[in-house]
Amino acid sequence: MITNEQWTKIVAFLRACPGVYVGQEARCRRFIEGLLWMARSGAQWRLLPKEYGRWNSSYKRFARWCDKGIWEQMHQHFADDPDMEALILDSTIIRAPPCAAGALKKEGGQAEQALGRSRGGFSTKIHIGVDALGNPLRFILTAGQRHDITQADALLADDPVEYVIGDKSYDDNDFIRLIESRGAVPVIPPRANRKEPRDYDEHLYRERHLIECFINKIKWYRRIFSRFEKLANRYLGFLSFVATLIWLR
Repeated sequence: MITNEQWTKIVAFLRACPGVYVGQEARCRRFIEGLLWMARSGAQWRLLPKEYGRWNSSYKRFARWCDKGIWEQMHQHFADDPDMEALILDSTIIRAPPCAAGALKKEGGQAEQALGRSRGGFSTKIHIGVDALGNPLRFILTAGQRHDITQADALLADDPVEYVIGDKSYDDNDFIRLIESRGAVPVIPPRANRKEPRDYDEHLYRERHLIECFINKIKWYRRIFSRFEKLANRYLGFLSFVATLIWLR
């Protein structure tokens, strides 16, 4: 359940957010708590308990906010005090059952909805950046077969960080130079086939466990552990909502 303290902060954001109609506060809170139930259970929208309101109205409201980017705005609003001593990068593959297929051509089809095929089958990949305390900063969705390094520049963004920590998949000469050009220190182990091995801080590299812990946290939510949504922005909506709750703990 959403605590009173969390709800006070959420409703204050919603009332100040352009394009959001809150209406009766009690009903809005039921909608948010119903969304939490959906994220935790991974159930079909039709199975939403009546105590949270009509399932169809709840889904339409959720979808509207996804289309307007409200959930991503909510996440960024509460991620307002990150510890930028380090930026930690990683990714995780999310299996997608058959119900996630079938995006309409006008919506770009599966290719535009971050769905593809990796070794694990039909899947989406979440590219993740967290701060030095393991709190989520940003997400990028791609098809499951896309390599981690393809989204590294976007995850780095313009954040002023001291260290960038990642595994061997981020050991790319251009990316290493980009990190160094911004005054940060890359803490990325060299690949085994690198002709000119690089040194890196092995002690600081241990902090990478924080992003693994974060991935474990979000996968307790069944709607994140598996992707049931046909549209990428619907899945990103759930992901951003869960990230908000982690920031509000």
